[in-house]
Amino acid sequence: MTLIKSISGIRGTIGGTVGENLTPIDAVKFASAYGVWIKQQRNKEHYTVVVGRDARISGEMIQNLVMNTLVGLGIHVIDLGLSTTPTVEVAVPMEHADGGIILTASHNPKQWNALKLLNAKGEFLNAEEGAKILDIAESDAMQFAEVDDLGRITKNQAYIDLHIDEVLKLPLVNKDAIARQNFRVVVDGVNSTGGIAIPLLLERLGVHAVKLYCEPNGHFPHNPEPLKEHLTDLSELVVKEHADFGIVVDPDVDRLAFMCEDGEMFGEEYTLVACADYVLSRTPGNTVSNMSSTRALRDITEKYEQNYEASAVGEVNVVELMKKNNAIIGGEGNGGIIYPELHYGRDSLVGVALFLSLLTEKNMKVSALRKSYPSYFMSKNKIQLTPSLDVDAILKEIESRYANENITTIDGVKIDFEDSWVHLRKSNTEPIIRIYTEAKAQDEADNLGLKIMNEIKEIANI
Repeated sequence: MTLIKSISGIRGTIGGTVGENLTPIDAVKFASAYGVWIKQQRNKEHYTVVVGRDARISGEMIQNLVMNTLVGLGIHVIDLGLSTTPTVEVAVPMEHADGGIILTASHNPKQWNALKLLNAKGEFLNAEEGAKILDIAESDAMQFAEVDDLGRITKNQAYIDLHIDEVLKLPLVNKDAIARQNFRVVVDGVNSTGGIAIPLLLERLGVHAVKLYCEPNGHFPHNPEPLKEHLTDLSELVVKEHADFGIVVDPDVDRLAFMCEDGEMFGEEYTLVACADYVLSRTPGNTVSNMSSTRALRDITEKYEQNYEASAVGEVNVVELMKKNNAIIGGEGNGGIIYPELHYGRDSLVGVALFLSLLTEKNMKVSALRKSYPSYFMSKNKIQLTPSLDVDAILKEIESRYANENITTIDGVKIDFEDSWVHLRKSNTEPIIRIYTEAKAQDEADNLGLKIMNEIKEIANI
């Protein structure tokens, strides 16, 4: 496997060859580069970084390597232990820290892990900052602390509870009304830290949680990406338990999807649509999602006579456009909810609380709620990259072939047709070309995706 270095962090598989996988040496190298960058931001006596991890088998090893590397640079570490990505993001400003590191490979299988890097606001680094850290990692200019100046590690395992406290303080979270509904919800925590955080949140909201795969041991019981084909156990248990709905999160709890009471998917694309519907009904304002997300968010936003904009894919790009447009809610179609009232980061805990508030207000079944929204269908495909593939040339040829359509090239190539769209881009996290399509019928989306894939294969002679 290739070690993937990008502005969103450093990601790779555990074991193998240095420089090609996420080995202990690579973990130390990039943690060192991040620590040097932290110290370059401002001259001060003490520096602090918050570190947390999901429940991956390799997590404790990688975290110890990362924390002690920072200690070797003279940086103090606040160790959250088992945590969630949004919890670390919330903790950084609450601790007045200089940055944060989350050890997680998000939805990737158990052999993967990664260092996700945060700035002093608890937000992901921008392209310039990420590039600087990559440059530092390739240099020999790292200076470590002498013995009297080493950092120290302080454990603080209260932050999931503190994060929940902050969610429950939000004015739009109607906790008293939620508690009166006596909801019964099945939670699939994919044996990671969502199995800790989501049931705790539901308990605080007066919701009865039926736990499925909530033991944080890192042995994922199914593919950890929260897609329909991976969630048959959740579907069956929701029906068996006569639950009001099901919840599934990815291993680091920044992606959120719901299961209707009849065992059918609500659709991860519609997580943001539903939460935005609730927020816009109470506090009208602008919205943002990325270019690979459903048009339904645009439709809902325009229903409230507000402005919708699409960013390049990537949380940092969504956040940047949200700030520019003063968006009151945004996120990504993969079930990522960004609610700036709390923080600028994808947060499944906020998403669950807003969704429950909406459901309480609407007083309808989850399947009926889903049917109330504009209906779009998406197809998601990918082509594995090889060294011989010239991705830029392929995308340029596709752009040329569809020059008469509405084309956007800020992130790969997106072609907007009247009733459908296709978005092609090189992934930031895997060696693949992603091909997303959306239309008003599933077969139309599937056929469009197949058509574009065949054109790519024709262009690339594969």
